[in-house]
Amino acid sequence: MASFNKLKNVLMLAFDWILYGAGVAGHCQVTVTQPRFQQADSSMNSVSLTCTFSASGCSSSPPEVLWFRFLSNTHQDLCTPGCTDHQKYKVHSSENNIILEIRDLTVNDSAVYVCGIAFSDSASPLSKQTGDGTVLTVTEKQHSNGKLITMIIVSSLLFLYSSAVLTSFAVHKKNMFPPIQNVALNQNILNNLQKINSGRKIFQAIAEELQKQRFAQHCQQPDDLEDDTVYQNR
Repeated sequence: MASFNKLKNVLMLAFDWILYGAGVAGHCQVTVTQPRFQQADSSMNSVSLTCTFSASGCSSSPPEVLWFRFLSNTHQDLCTPGCTDHQKYKVHSSENNIILEIRDLTVNDSAVYVCGIAFSDSASPLSKQTGDGTVLTVTEKQHSNGKLITMIIVSSLLFLYSSAVLTSFAVHKKNMFPPIQNVALNQNILNNLQKINSGRKIFQAIAEELQKQRFAQHCQQPDDLEDDTVYQNR
């Protein structure tokens, strides 16, 4: 923090030097506000840093807008007011809102970005002010969405493959044992069982009839013997 404050003081001196000799005496007072932190992904390709200012007692002419970048041990002039790299940086102004657009975003763009506002027609010390700076953190491209999509696609393919295998197995089984054949097979089994039962009943009836005949013959034999004995005695 101490090194940042020192660099900021150096920046204010550079700021005064840029606007040296401009303006007349006055009571112009400027306040600059910036968001403290901002995070971006390098896959976004670009990011916009906002800067809002208010001015009282200043002229109606548009102010000078300057942007600086603080690195670990030094600062860089990005737009003072013209941008050093028009392909990389571009400033957009709308009333009291100033936007710095950073293109071709990479992790190397992580730094502290400071916005400065100055009314060059005023000699008041408060007519030239800077914000507290926005700490921009740029992260690497996130591949989690791509991995998730890949997992979903693989899971869907496995599900479709399993469904196809189960469907083929069910169709093959159905072809081997169609419902009509199963019904006919069951009917034939029932008919055979009925025939077997009928044969058993017929055989049982014949056996009972033979049993009755044998019993009848056995009962008639004593009478016949008695008749023969009587005939012989006579």
